[in-house]
Amino acid sequence: MLVLLFKNFIRSKGTKIGLLFLLIIGFISLLIGRQFQEKQQQNITEAAIYQKEHIARNAAFHKDEMGLLLYYIKFSLVNNTLPINSLAIGQRDVNPSIQSVTIRGLEAQKYDSELNNPSNLLSGNIDFSFVLLYLFPLLIIAFSYNIISEEKESGTWKIVATQSPNTFVYILKLFYVRILSLIALLTLILFVAVFFLQIPIDKSFFVFYGISVLYILFWFAVCFFIVSLQKNSNFNAVILLTIWLFLIIILPAGINTYIINKYKTPEALELTLTQRNAYHEKWDMDKQETLDKFYKHYPQFKNYPLPEKEFSWLWYYAMQQMGDDESAVQSQELESKLQQRNRASEVIAQFIPTLHTQIQLNEIAKSDLRNQLLFLKETTKFHEKLRLHFYPKIFDNAPVEQQKWENFKVETFKDPTETSFAKAFLPLLLFSLLLIGFGWRNFNRPNRF
Repeated sequence: MLVLLFKNFIRSKGTKIGLLFLLIIGFISLLIGRQFQEKQQQNITEAAIYQKEHIARNAAFHKDEMGLLLYYIKFSLVNNTLPINSLAIGQRDVNPSIQSVTIRGLEAQKYDSELNNPSNLLSGNIDFSFVLLYLFPLLIIAFSYNIISEEKESGTWKIVATQSPNTFVYILKLFYVRILSLIALLTLILFVAVFFLQIPIDKSFFVFYGISVLYILFWFAVCFFIVSLQKNSNFNAVILLTIWLFLIIILPAGINTYIINKYKTPEALELTLTQRNAYHEKWDMDKQETLDKFYKHYPQFKNYPLPEKEFSWLWYYAMQQMGDDESAVQSQELESKLQQRNRASEVIAQFIPTLHTQIQLNEIAKSDLRNQLLFLKETTKFHEKLRLHFYPKIFDNAPVEQQKWENFKVETFKDPTETSFAKAFLPLLLFSLLLIGFGWRNFNRPNRF
């Protein structure tokens, strides 16, 4: 019986077209992921080459003053891009994966982003996560909406009911055939992705695959519940497409609007203005006052007095430091608001399977907001390390040629966060079981067929 149902299902021209269409779109998403991966690798390679040449060129031009040299030199920190990131690009196409900073004021540099075509950012990338989240459910709906209603409307259901010893088991087999087909398609695409995108088969990949399977099962559970209501095909199709539209587009957009309005970030503008004003106004202030604030932040540099000359690099970099110090409150508030947005999204998403899946896929791929916030924190630590290393050399006006500039290479930040199986799988599993339970109850009512 099961083999016959599978042959009958796969023989349909609509089934073949649907599976072939999704397979082609899936492979296109892998190509887009490959392009993204190559672009990221190219950027990292170019950053390493540029930093080496940039330092060497400036060290040759400004070999008399360490302070002037370090005014220009940039040092790069890379946010490590995992191969699996090609399947779920997330925010990596908006937020930069490379931060190149001088030892001057950090806040003016930290939120710099790469130049991108706004139209491309608006349309987004058709990565695999998009195919899974948006297109797989549509094919599931197309395959499942008329499982019983078509038989009833064509007048063949009574024959099926009389020939089948257990009608409910027969319905389960119909769903099983469709579930098997979609999971096989998913497995094929991800199997190709492993070789094409060189994705290691590790814990992250298995969690990614597990979430994808559970997401497919969730949509089959939705279809199972709607089919259990025993309505006509038109009703099933309209209701299922409405659910798709609500869960995929309307609800996430509404939640995003709610979170943005609840956790507004006026600190972003205030941060920029405060940092710039704090720096620029120091030109008209007493230099010793600026130095006193600098010594309060870095007491280890109190042994460097203010020189008598009109301009000194000690005063200049102290002025830059004060720009960051006086905007620190706004910077912390902005970071706090972004963390609150991320936490609120994760909490709400536990009750919305589509949103939960999207957030979890991005989290596994290290392309979510949390990863970006960790990268910004690491950038602050990286910048502070550079300042503490170079400040004494600037204040002592150490010889430029004595520095081992070749040792300053591009550094890489690796997100240490581990993915929780319970956090990733439980919401999807619970919603699927709940819908299956309600569907089973509907099918087992008296006079159900």
